[in-house]
Amino acid sequence: MSTPAWRKSTRSDTSGNACVEAAQLPDGVGLRDSKNPDAGHLTVSPGAFGSLLGRIRAGEFDL
Repeated sequence: MSTPAWRKSTRSDTSGNACVEAAQLPDGVGLRDSKNPDAGHLTVSPGAFGSLLGRIRAGEFDL
C-alpha cells in the first residue's frame, strides 16, 4: 500500500493550534491531528466526511 497523501485545509489555523489533515484511504477518509501525526488517525466513510463538511459549511459548529 502506498503512503497516504495527507492534506491540510487552506483554512487551517495558521498559529498551528487547530489543524486537521485528511487523506483518501482505501477504506474511507482518514483524519488526523497535524501536530501529532504519529498518534494515529480516525477513518470515516466518504459519506460521513461529506456530511461533516456540509455541516461545517452551514455554520453548525463554533469553529
